[in-house]
Amino acid sequence: MRHFIHAVLPLSILFSGAALADAFTLSSTDIAQGKIMNAAQEFKGFGCAGGNRSPQLSWKGAPAGTEAYAVFAYDPDAPTGSGWWHWQVVNIPKNVTSLPSGAANPAGSVGIKNDYGVAAFGGACPPKGHGMHRYQFTVYALSKKLDLPKDASGALAGYMVRASALASSTIEALYQRD
Repeated sequence: MRHFIHAVLPLSILFSGAALADAFTLSSTDIAQGKIMNAAQEFKGFGCAGGNRSPQLSWKGAPAGTEAYAVFAYDPDAPTGSGWWHWQVVNIPKNVTSLPSGAANPAGSVGIKNDYGVAAFGGACPPKGHGMHRYQFTVYALSKKLDLPKDASGALAGYMVRASALASSTIEALYQRD
């Protein structure tokens, strides 16, 4: 038994390292984990005067069986009792693995109305003096394309995406207005 453990343990370490190398990851040239976003990602309206541009996003390492992707941007710190949806795009084709800065919803995908009332990206616009807000940009690898009603709510889209997610990866960027 001792020889078996000595032989198997190094192999399990080797294979676990290989599995980590193929992890589903999200990256961006515009935002970074724990860093403050630029005014380019600030909303234009509601008293904010930013560029209202979605950040560039790229992902890799999707698990086998991925049939589509979803991208969400969410502020859990918005003083609403339920956070604030800035962007929800579902059914992004499986051959799309990046979105440029200022991206429109990719062909074949479905945009969900954000909390500004539009089915597109809406930038950060925390209330002045409310302190630092966290903006969670998440990509989900989905096991199937989703069949959502035409005017699906952000909550319904979130539920259906999480129910079909094979993997996800998040960048949490920051923003505040003084």
